[in-house]
Parts: sequence; structure tokens; C-alpha cells
Amino acid sequence: MTNRSGILFAVGATVAGLVTAAPSPASADSGAPRAASLKWTDCGTQSSPTLQCATVRSPLDHDDPSGRKITLALTRVPHTAKTFQGPLLVNPGGPGGSGLSMAGFVAASLPKAVAAQYDVIGFDPRGVGRSRPALDCVPKYFDPVRPDPVPHSVQDEQANRNRARDFAAACGNKYPDLLPFMDTVSAAEDLDVIRNATGSRQLNYFGYSYGTYLGAVYAKLFPDRVRRLVLDSNVDPNGVWYDDNLDQDYAFDARQKAFAAWVAKYDSTYKLGSDPAKVEAAWYRMRDAVKKHPAGMKVGAGELDDTFLPGGYYNGYWPTLAGAFSAYVNDKNDAALVKAYERFGAVDAEGDNGYSVYSAVQCRDAQWPRDWNVWRNDSWRVYDKAPFLTWGNTWYNAPCADWPVEPLNPVRVSNHDLPPVLLFQATDDAATPYEGGLALHRALDDSSLVVEEGGGNHGVTLSGNACLDRYLADYLAKGTVPRAKGGDVDAVCAKTPDPKPVAAKSARPMSRTEETNGQGGTLHGLLGFRG
Repeated sequence: MTNRSGILFAVGATVAGLVTAAPSPASADSGAPRAASLKWTDCGTQSSPTLQCATVRSPLDHDDPSGRKITLALTRVPHTAKTFQGPLLVNPGGPGGSGLSMAGFVAASLPKAVAAQYDVIGFDPRGVGRSRPALDCVPKYFDPVRPDPVPHSVQDEQANRNRARDFAAACGNKYPDLLPFMDTVSAAEDLDVIRNATGSRQLNYFGYSYGTYLGAVYAKLFPDRVRRLVLDSNVDPNGVWYDDNLDQDYAFDARQKAFAAWVAKYDSTYKLGSDPAKVEAAWYRMRDAVKKHPAGMKVGAGELDDTFLPGGYYNGYWPTLAGAFSAYVNDKNDAALVKAYERFGAVDAEGDNGYSVYSAVQCRDAQWPRDWNVWRNDSWRVYDKAPFLTWGNTWYNAPCADWPVEPLNPVRVSNHDLPPVLLFQATDDAATPYEGGLALHRALDDSSLVVEEGGGNHGVTLSGNACLDRYLADYLAKGTVPRAKGGDVDAVCAKTPDPKPVAAKSARPMSRTEETNGQGGTLHGLLGFRG
């Protein structure tokens, strides 16, 4: 990770001062607003009874606005306060993540007085979920048991190589008219269609993970239409997308080691050893075992990787994962591992859709190596130091080596024309490593960076850290951002405490309350894995 000697360690927060964004809430939509064209209907749920739904039509090709249209699905929790600050579009990441549930989550998680001032709007980006058309290149592509991602022979590598190549070909054959328009720029232009349909002159935006890149691209295209911009767990815009994925490999391996250290700390519960290195070795022995004899005929080596990967995004999952790990090793209990896989690793139709959109957007957004030798050499080089995710991540992205649509050039998101922007970043985030937060902070001239020192979770606001959430609430309410007098970081918050263990002997799935200790479970169920 980048040298963080300039970061101040704090129990609460360290900050030099606050700066207020120039526009006041009352001036958010100065001038006569246009009439909104959206037709909202009630679609409330038990957890979000005031939720409303709508759709909006957007050009498939924004260079041909009168041509073919696609449909974007939207949700909204409407404002209730007299002070109205406009629409707040929220996005969970991906690419390929559905955002329809995000409106209810964000509206319920923000302080009531703040949420009441916004129309909080969730959306399914083009190709995703309830937006139409929705992509699904190869249904059941991740069904078990898949080949081991780590190629121990030429035949192993060729099997995975053929599988990825066939996926790319299937996408091209099924969606030849859509794939040229599955990219972040097109999705950002869709955001402006949504803004226009709300009747608002400017947009407020709150994005996690890949949603930070989407927000930064929107801001580059339409800087004068940005009012407030919150970006949490930031994509490194300089690595889109091949280099960013290599950086992930190192960071996820570090998070897997942090998981092993946590398990070792609670050896009295999990009985897997008190030495983190020995716990990690036991995990790899488990991986070798399920490769030879898949647990429950479902969980092979690749499925095991998928099961434990979410623990790198969110440590609230560690007790459940450690319990399944312990039950398999100590009690020869396949059932606990299968239950963990079904909860965290199994991919359903929604996941098939998400992966199809992920591939379509990332492969179209930027140049990828077309020479497979580059992929192979880079993967073995990184695997030598970071074995946990490297080859799995390689195959996850490998369709881009044979993608049937020519790639675009990544957007240079550097921006000098925005109002104050608020960035959040955990120092030990694996999906979007810390350097990405620094890079985006430097690229956006008037941004402020709030860091969760020592935190390893992905998506850190609205997850139980009161210090981070105060900065978020103040910004959305008043436009204030912290400003330090020097260094890369404007404010620091202490990390959210690690979870406590749960007795392994029951080997039962934990309740969401137990699993999260009351923190972050809803958010991390919404965040799109893989960024």
C-alpha cells in the first residue's frame, strides 16, 4: 500500500477544518425547474413502505438520440421536508449491480432529517436487472463444479481458456446490437437522461465501488450538472481495468491473511490453530481436499474460492465462514461448507445477469491484452506472492481477451470544474485498494478524502461507523467537507471494530444480526462484488 505516514491515527476523527460547498440547498435548482416526466407508482415493501417505481426511456446509442431506445428501471423514496435538495441517485457498484434496493436502504440509513430533503433514487443501469433489455450471455455459467481456477497443467489452462473464450463468443452471438453500447460512458449519459426526467437542473450522486468510476465519468461529461458528489471505495481511474484487477489480487490475498489471523486469534472457538500461517495452510489443505472430492458434490476448489471471497469485502462474514471452515476441518462436516457456499458463493440468474453486464462493460471500456501470454505471465507472477484470488480473477476477466467488440479508451476523469466532492476510503480495502482513493482525490481538484484508518471493508459509509457517517450527513445536509492543511487526507476515522466469534460447534448459519453485530449487513448484501 502507499506510504501513509501523513495519516493521523485517531480514536474519532482528525480534521483541520470544514469548507462549505458554494450552492446552498435553496439554490440547488435555481431558475424555473422543468416539469418532471416520470410517472411514479407505489411499490412499497415492508422495509421501505414509501418506495415508488418508474421507468424511463433512454437512447441505446446516445449519438443517435432518435434511434432505438432502452428502458431503465427506477425506484424512489420521495422527499418529505419543505427544504428540497433535488434527486439523489445512488449506485451500489458492479458494473452489473442492481440499484433498485439502494433507494430504500440509503433513505432509511441516513439521518431522517437529511434523507427527507432528497428524492433518493435507485436505478438498474443499462442491461441490468429490471432494465430492458437485460443481458444473460450464458445462463448457469457458474454452476458447480467448475474446473479449478489454478491451472496445474496445460490441459487445465486450456479448459479454462476455452470456457472464457466461449463466453465471449456467446455474448457476441446473442447481443451483437447491444455490446457496442455497453460501456461506462453510455451508462453515465443514461444518468443525465434520468436527471432530465426528474425535472432537475442538477444532480446529486452517491456511488460505491464501480459506482465511483461511473460518478466520476458523469462528472467529467457534465460538470455543470453536478451539485453534490459522494464516492465511497474508489476505483483507481489510472488502472481501468486490467491493472486494477492485478492490484485487487494482492489486496484480496492480504485480506485472506487478515481473516486467517482473526481465526487464529479465536483458536479457542474455531480450533484451527493459533498461528495465522498454520490457519492459512489449513485453508489451502481444505481447498486441495475439495478439489479432489467436492463437498456435497457442489463445492470444489473454484466454489470454495467464491465462498470465501465475500469475506474480503466485509469482515462481518468472517464468523460464518470460520464456522464452516472449522466444521469441515474438525468435524468432517460437508454440510456447513455447502450452506456457506449457497449463501455467499452460489450464482443465480441475477448473478448471471450481473456477470454478463460486468464483462460487457469492462471489456468495452478499455484496452485488454489480446496476447494470452501476457495474461499467463502476469498471473503466475502475481500468484507467486498472492495466490488466493489471482487465477480466479484472471478467468473472471478472461473473456476480455477475446471480446467481440473493439474497446474504447478510458475516460480521463481529472476535473477542475466541480463543486466540493466528498470521497471515502478504507486503507485496507481489497476490491478498490487505497491507492485508488488517493488517485481519484488527486484527479478531482476540489475533493476531500475521508479515510477509515485500518479498515478493510468495502463500502464504509452507512455501515455502522458513526464518524464516517457524520461527514456524509453534514455534506448532504449543508455541503460541508473537511479540509486538511497538508497531505493527501482531509480527515481520518478509526475503523469499525472487527466482529466477535460465534461458537463453531453448532455449524449453523448465523442470523444477520449475529453476523454483522448489527452493522453493515444490508449494505454488503447490496454491494456488487468484484468492484
